[in-house]
Order: sequence, then structure tokens, then C-alpha cells
Amino acid sequence: CPSRASLLTGLYPHQAGIGHMTYDAGVGPSYQGYLRDDSATIAEVLKINGGYATYMTGKWHVGGDYPPHDPTHWRKHAGTKGYPIPTQCGFEKYYGTLGGGGSYYDPPSLMRNETVIEKTGDDYYYTDAINDEACRMIRDHHHATTTTEKEEGEEQTAKPFFLYVAHYAPHWPLHAPSHVIQKYEGTYKCGWDTLRQTRTQKLYEAGIINPNWKCSPRDENAPSWNDAPNKDWEGARMATYAAQIDIMDAGIGRILRTLKECNMFDDTCIFFLSDNGGCAEFLHENGQPGTFPEIYSTTTSDGIQTVVGNDVTKIPGGKETFMSYDLPWANASNAPFRLFKSWVHEGGIATPFIVHWPNGIGGGEGGNGNKKRKRVCHGPWSVMDIAATCYDICGVEYPTKIGERIITPLEGKSFANVLFSTNDDDDGCCHTMQRNVPIFWEHQGNRAVRDGKWKLVHKYGDDWELFDMELDRTELNNVSSTHPEVV
Repeated sequence: CPSRASLLTGLYPHQAGIGHMTYDAGVGPSYQGYLRDDSATIAEVLKINGGYATYMTGKWHVGGDYPPHDPTHWRKHAGTKGYPIPTQCGFEKYYGTLGGGGSYYDPPSLMRNETVIEKTGDDYYYTDAINDEACRMIRDHHHATTTTEKEEGEEQTAKPFFLYVAHYAPHWPLHAPSHVIQKYEGTYKCGWDTLRQTRTQKLYEAGIINPNWKCSPRDENAPSWNDAPNKDWEGARMATYAAQIDIMDAGIGRILRTLKECNMFDDTCIFFLSDNGGCAEFLHENGQPGTFPEIYSTTTSDGIQTVVGNDVTKIPGGKETFMSYDLPWANASNAPFRLFKSWVHEGGIATPFIVHWPNGIGGGEGGNGNKKRKRVCHGPWSVMDIAATCYDICGVEYPTKIGERIITPLEGKSFANVLFSTNDDDDGCCHTMQRNVPIFWEHQGNRAVRDGKWKLVHKYGDDWELFDMELDRTELNNVSSTHPEVV
């Protein structure tokens, strides 16, 4: 949720009110657990200053705590002070979940606009619903903006829109329909060690990462695949994880197809990014009393009891289960980097980011002449830069005040120059287009600074480490002792 708050506001998460998670830590506005009044979402700014229609589907998780086992709490607090909902933060239409997690078959804190939804159908699956609702919003927008009557001689112009699709997948629990899981049965019998190496090699071959960046060793808390018990069950966990991504990917395809059907595809700028690192959480599961995962041990809408825990006697995927894919598979997901989501080494902060806009950044009739539709840019940027870039390419001014609210100045920097540049290096990669100010991180005591090629990083409880990210982005050679002046 801190990354989500930063993405939506263009601020550091502490400035947006979510320095940790969505509960109030009682130590001031930086850790209040919901968006601060002196922050503004992309939706607010584009709606107020740009005249955009604004829509959202999916996970909110920036508006207070919503215990998954307590529907009374959702109904009582949603939209009240300390529990802002999307329609109070600039989004005209919303469908999704207000909290951080739960079942894909019976998602807790599900809401449409201002109405809580407590029951879902037998064939309901949250990822499909997120995508299908996004398609519906696009079609409704297209219909509304192209059928509005105009005075004679007045040019018909479609109202621009901003759509934020916030997927829950592939966050735990491992939930997916069996027929999709079957597509990946046996795929991961090679194990996590081989998977890490083959994936890294593919990244080298695709030119996505520098082959001089060596793959980090297997995490010290992960056993070798040869020593791992229950290999069939382990393979089933990863197959379910893959199925979750398969379903998400197919749904995103439906969104793109809907844009094409509405003749908006080439004119729509699309940003896609994943979560900030694979999740190694085991959650103190298997029925241990007094641990927070027990709040997910709920009864489904058709009366099935959910059992929380990575139980090797049960096959993952069904609504009666609630499992995670655990540290060794997360280590494979993060190859070639170190550590995981929640840490601020590259395994916990690096995310692939894809931009597609035919008529805006090249390839289409209205493009800027840049015909290189496929290129890799290695300069470091932050999720808070997305907001600044949206305002830049939309020609919308970021406000100093909204109503009576004084708004914190934008921290994000626009990377529009990267999108519009035609001056690539000889290898087709724009290495030189980089952020001109440092980026800072702090989460759960883990801290880091990135300034140009240097990254200073601190895992909570350990010493500071310094890495030259041009030579060693996998953070294997700590040079803090040889460059004390940089530290």
C-alpha cells in the first residue's frame, strides 16, 4: 500500500499518509494509514484541472483498515473520516475492494461506487470481475461521449478518460480455477533453482538486463530444490500462481480489445507495471492461534469454511484453501535480484514498466516520428513519477490548492522526455535519460537512496551497503569501504 499511495499521489508514501500500512500507527499523519488531505490523486487532478472522466477497478488499499472477517466494520466505516473511498478521491465510478487482501472467490470489502457488496455468484472470480468492469466502463464512456448531441456545426469531441485498473493478482492466497491451473501442471517440476537460472538467461538474451549483472545466489533461507520435500505439491503451488497471472493477462487482453472496438486504442496511453517484488510471506500460517492470518479463516458465500495454511495434504487453488507460494518461489520470481517485497534491495523495489501509445510516442499516424516501438530504457525512475508524467502528457497543471485544502508540492518527476525521445544509444537503449534528483525509500526500517549510478541500502538490523548499479545491479559487490566519501 505505500507504493500504491505514492503512485496515486506523486508523493513519497509518508507524505501521502501511508508510511507503513493502512492502520493508524498513532505517531502522526505520515503513518495515519489513509490518504492525507494535503495530497491529491491523479484522478482528482485530471478531473478538476483537465476535465477528464475518471474510473477505477480493483484494489484500493489506501483508505484505512478493513478486516476481512468483519463486514459490519466495512458498512460502518467506508467513506467516513479516516476511511476515504475512491469516489471521494476523484474517481467518478469504482468497482473493487477497499482492503488489502482476501479470497478471489468472495473478496472482502467489495464495493461498487458507495455500496458494499457482500455476496457474489458461484462462478465469481475477482480478477475476471476487475477486468470485465474495466471493459464495461470503457464501453459506457465511449457510448456516452459519442452519442451526446451537439449543436449544428459544432465539432464532436470525445471526452478524455483516466482508468486505473489495480489488480490483486497474483497476491496470496493461491486461488485459481482448476482448468487454468491444469495448463501449468508439470511446468515447474524443474524446481526453483533451475527456474531462477533459466529466467535470468532469458532476460540476458532479450536485452532486458545487462549480462554482466550476475544472478544473485539462492536466498539463504531457501533450500536447494534437490533437498526440498513435497516436490509435487510445491509444483502445484507455482502452477496456481502462474494460473493467477494467466487469468489477469487474458483479462488485460480483453481491455485492449475493448479499446480497439471503441476506436480508442491508438490514442490511449497505457502504463503497465507489476508489484514491487515477489512476496516471500509465509504468514505464520497452519492454524497458529493469535496470528493475523486467522482473520482470513472465513466462510464463503456458499457455506464453505476457508482453512488458512500451507497444508501439503491439500491442493492449492480452491476457495476452501488459503495458501501462499512462499520464499523459495518468490526468490525465483525475483531473479536475478536479492531479497523480496518489503525490503529495499532490488528484489523488493524493482518493477518492469511498460508504456504503449501508438499515436503519442511513435508508430501510429499521430506519433512523433519515433518508429522504434520496442526499446528498453534503463534509467531509474519511481512510481511517484507516474503522476507527474500523466500531468505532463495531458497538459494538466498540478494544483497548489483544491477547495480549502493546501496540496503538498509534487515530488514526482515527469519521464515524458524518455517517451518522446528519438535519441537512443546505438544499442537501442536509452541509458542516458535518467532522473535528475535522488530517489529515497523507507519501509519497515529498511532504507535506501539512489543517486545516479550509486545506491546506498540498509536492511534493517544490518550495516549500510553501497553498490555501483551500472556495474552491479544485482547488489553482490558492496563497495562502501572503498568509497566512504560516497556513503
